[in-house]
Amino acid sequence: MDFFVFLAFISIISSALFGSVKIINQGDQALVETLGKYNGKTLEPGLNFVTPFLDRISYKETVREQVLDIKPQKCITRDNVSITVDAVVYWRIMDLAKAYYKVKNLKLAMENLILTQIRSEVGQLELDQTFTARSEINEILLKELDISTDPWGVKITRVELRDILPSKEVQESMELQMTAERKKRAAILNSEGEKEAAVNSAKGKAEAQVLDAEARKKSTVLAAEAERQGQVLKAEAMAEAVQILAKILKTDPAAKEALQFLLAQNYLTMGEAIGTSESSKVLFMDPKNIPATIEGVRAIISDNQKDDLTF
Repeated sequence: MDFFVFLAFISIISSALFGSVKIINQGDQALVETLGKYNGKTLEPGLNFVTPFLDRISYKETVREQVLDIKPQKCITRDNVSITVDAVVYWRIMDLAKAYYKVKNLKLAMENLILTQIRSEVGQLELDQTFTARSEINEILLKELDISTDPWGVKITRVELRDILPSKEVQESMELQMTAERKKRAAILNSEGEKEAAVNSAKGKAEAQVLDAEARKKSTVLAAEAERQGQVLKAEAMAEAVQILAKILKTDPAAKEALQFLLAQNYLTMGEAIGTSESSKVLFMDPKNIPATIEGVRAIISDNQKDDLTF
């Protein structure tokens, strides 16, 4: 009998010792209650001991960062458009005692709080703003949720709105609006292209006209210079011919008679050419004036000889 009592005693002691040893995994914590009351004892990762029969682990949870997936929920924007929003929230427990004793069912409470906050923020924006101000909404939600969950010993580290989907009717309207906007932009770009092409064409024509005018100007200048140079050369040739003729007349007296004969012949040939021309005109010429004309030419040649001699 005593042997069985001893075995029972040993068994009770062994179970008590075994129950006093608690092993907590890395990243977890546990709360210990003594006779149903929490006295601030929290078990950290590793080997821990509790008082047998008096202490018990009331709550055990990870203190690592967790992800809370918020299912799609309908919201109403400020311009009365129904949209569906879903989100993902990253959070972690900073104070395990508050997370367990301050609120019952922490995750459900957080989910309801997040949904309420999302509806509140979306309701302050118009539909177009919800698409363009997503990062601003995320920052506002992060700040508000972090403040609201602080009494529960929770730290909100990140909030992300994943999808913002309007109703089917609104999507169809938006597609029509986008199509019209694209057509408008295409028309504007087309008109701008035609305008630019017309401007370039006008500039090209103007430049071509300027180049043509400059070319004609240069051609006219070159032609005038060529004519002037030709006239100068003719004048120089005439002067040289007169000098040569004057020298010949000076040295050969018989050349004077030949020159008079040539001048008279040329004079008669010129009259004959005028008479045979299609635009003929009546020319009155007195044969008596021919000797006078010859004497005039002779006088001119004499003057040239005098000038040559003077030279």
